[in-house]
Amino acid sequence: MTGRKRQASDSLLPVRSAKYQRTEENQGIWNRWRQLGTDAFTLGYETVRLGYLSLMNSSQKPDSSEATSQQPDKPNHTSSLPSRATHSALPPRLPIPEEFHKPIDSQQMAGRSRLSSSLPSRSESSNAPNGNATSPPSTLTGHTSVTPVPSTSKEHIPCSQSYEFIERSAHGRGVTNNIHPRRSRDHILSRVHKAKVQEDRKKDREALVNELYHYKRSTGYTSDFDAFKSLINYQARLEILERHALSPSPSLTDLRSKQISPGLSRRHSFSDDVDPDFLERALRKAKKSFERPPPKPFSPSHDRLRLSARHRDEAIENRLRPKLPKVLPPDADKQVTALLCKKGPISKVARESVNDRDLSRLLPSQWLNDEIINFYGAMILARSESSSNSVPAAKRKILDVHYFNTFFWPKLKNEGYEQGRLAKWTKKIDVFSKDAILIPINHNNSHWTGAAINFRRKRIESYDSMNLDRHQVFKALRSYLDSEHRNKRKKPFDFTGWQNHNPEDTPQQENGYDCGVFTCQFLESLSRGEEGFLFSQRDMAYLRRRMIWEIGHAKFLDGP
Repeated sequence: MTGRKRQASDSLLPVRSAKYQRTEENQGIWNRWRQLGTDAFTLGYETVRLGYLSLMNSSQKPDSSEATSQQPDKPNHTSSLPSRATHSALPPRLPIPEEFHKPIDSQQMAGRSRLSSSLPSRSESSNAPNGNATSPPSTLTGHTSVTPVPSTSKEHIPCSQSYEFIERSAHGRGVTNNIHPRRSRDHILSRVHKAKVQEDRKKDREALVNELYHYKRSTGYTSDFDAFKSLINYQARLEILERHALSPSPSLTDLRSKQISPGLSRRHSFSDDVDPDFLERALRKAKKSFERPPPKPFSPSHDRLRLSARHRDEAIENRLRPKLPKVLPPDADKQVTALLCKKGPISKVARESVNDRDLSRLLPSQWLNDEIINFYGAMILARSESSSNSVPAAKRKILDVHYFNTFFWPKLKNEGYEQGRLAKWTKKIDVFSKDAILIPINHNNSHWTGAAINFRRKRIESYDSMNLDRHQVFKALRSYLDSEHRNKRKKPFDFTGWQNHNPEDTPQQENGYDCGVFTCQFLESLSRGEEGFLFSQRDMAYLRRRMIWEIGHAKFLDGP
């Protein structure tokens, strides 16, 4: 006989499980439940009876003696009810906690759903031992009961399933008892409709741009339609930056960090997200120029003679003053091509240097970076210093100027004179003895302009190829002059006779990428004492090639 078999002396296993044995202890539990049910029924019956009697007394209000005399034969049912002693033996009614008056949040609902899922369901209670259905314990015994959520459907949803449905439908997943959560579904033709709307908007924008382009052409615009689209997009973005003082869009070219591989001429991509309101405002502005009444005729007088004399002087000056050529000389043009093919460092002047990646910024349709503009400014400063040392002041054609690099304006605007330590910038230079101070300005890292402090003319000048309002430039440069004068001369600067100069005849760009070239030419013309500018948008291709030659040789090309 193996060791796994039951020995003959072992006792048999019990027929009934020990969990459900009918002992005196279990019989006492059922007696307690039965007594509890009887007490609950008696309490409910007395409550309803007393409420009914109080309602009848309040409605009829009969006299106590008359009620006794009129109802002598009424049977007395109070003798069959439990006595007051029995009623006083019942436990007092428990007050309802304040938590049951508060709305149920999601965490309590989830906790009650888990509690309800742990309780036996109806099917489990019907299959309980001995065929007795188990009822949930009452609050009178100290236990808590789960209150089911009212069902929102025609069919009854059990407590645990209702909480489960609410919890799962809140997250948008799951179906309980054939109750599907409502989902938002797009229309079958929504994609077609959206595409049609986008196409219509694109056509409307193109129509506005075409109409505005024709108006600009009639007022002297000379560039092609692609350049005009870049100009409109550029104007719209600058208007947003100026109006809302936002940081530039990530899609804009970073003038300080982004590099362009040499030899690649990349045109800017123009999106169709230009605000139609901006196009309508520009179109209304262009139409107003045609609606202005013609100037009133005037009779011959001294003013008319002066005006005609001025026109003759301008015509003579235009004939005598040479104009910019269209292309470079053949030898210089070949040298430009060779410089563009060169790799690594290209040229150096003073502390500034450029390499092939920087030089590629001067290719068509490219924005200029700090290295190109600072290198060109260093060339202007070197030419001015050499001219002031070798040429007498009476015969000098080059002004004695000082050039601040592109990092001067961010420090002045963002940090101020004291915090930016701008006094160290002129530790060895007396700026008040110069003819002018030249300053390139980068606005929001998206647009270049030129500014100057002209001591000869007693004015602060700003030159913008987009003709925008630059009052903050005048304000900041006036503050710098006063702070510098207090630091070096120990007294405030005298602004008597000083003016803010923002000429309306400043050459304007007709695209969205030539602002840096305009700025360099503004500063170079001011360093020669020029009051007007000979270049315009049509000269940008020539000036880009010329700047490549000048930067590559670290000197300015002779002639216009």
